[in-house]
Amino acid sequence: MKRIAVVTSSPPLAEGGHLVIARALTEALREAGHQADIIVTPQNRFGRQASAYLATWLTDVGLSDRGPIDQVISLRFPSYAIRHRHHVCWLNHTMREYYDLWDTFSAGLSGRGRIKEGIRRRLIHAADRYLLTRNVTKLFVQSETILERLSMWPELRASVLYPPAPDRQYHCDRYGDFVFMVSRLTPLKRADLLIRALATADGEGIKAVIGGDGEEHARLAALVKELDLGDRVQLVGTVSQPALLHYLAHCRAVCFPPLAEDYGFVTVEAFSSRKAVVTCTDSGGPVELVADGERGFVVAPTPESLAAALRRLMDDSALAEKLGQNGLDLARTITWPDTIDVLLGAKTAVQYFRTT
Repeated sequence: MKRIAVVTSSPPLAEGGHLVIARALTEALREAGHQADIIVTPQNRFGRQASAYLATWLTDVGLSDRGPIDQVISLRFPSYAIRHRHHVCWLNHTMREYYDLWDTFSAGLSGRGRIKEGIRRRLIHAADRYLLTRNVTKLFVQSETILERLSMWPELRASVLYPPAPDRQYHCDRYGDFVFMVSRLTPLKRADLLIRALATADGEGIKAVIGGDGEEHARLAALVKELDLGDRVQLVGTVSQPALLHYLAHCRAVCFPPLAEDYGFVTVEAFSSRKAVVTCTDSGGPVELVADGERGFVVAPTPESLAAALRRLMDDSALAEKLGQNGLDLARTITWPDTIDVLLGAKTAVQYFRTT
């Protein structure tokens, strides 16, 4: 039995997949007989990132009230700045505005702002390079997509370790008459792409339930009204765990079309519910899991392409069931006991499957 600190960061009053992973990992460690708890470090706003890294660097995780902490597992920036003699990082998130989203982010800045943020970007890169190569005992990443973002550092050695779905009562009751999407409603998740797909010829008659809340909610509601889709698109807001399981159990398929997603927990949750997933060629982590025509469809990020894939599944329930079963077969190979063994050093990470 070990005492293990799961360290992640979070902005104030935020809820997202990063915390779902932290909680699921902590629960799995407890199920395996270890003492485990979550330490949440700050993720400060732009201009104050350095203080978040420093605060994490200075956080003492050597001792708990029950005795010495045997191991730390960190997850996202800047939590990997934590110091411990046995520090395993299972990376799911760097500061994307300074990595793959830099061109988009910097394009909206003034000349002075671009210079200022460019300096911060170089400093963050230098800090991350040191921390991920020198401050951790072992580095895992949660997708090939994340690994690719760090490819400019040839000395970085990391293994891909895909997270399993959280330990929930996933099940499939039927292949219903609607498509389900659940996510924080931010521009990067591209829920508008699904809505626009339903306004195309192939999307005619297809219903969708979109769960989640966020900054895009009002704009998406306006788009539904503009496209006259109020009778076919439901924006149901924050989804409780029982409601999530219900929607997954009753939908025809799951649509998840984000831009360059780190991993995308909903993909393995859909598979665990025996449902196929439709995603896009530039969606990142989900593409690695879905594989076009195997566990769903991977299509161009256009409303027309998305609608055509959804139409195939809505018109052919047997196909939806077949692809969903393939997804379930994969989900069953990505387990928490195996994941815990790898993170604790009892087993070597393996590539569960190859999609290319």
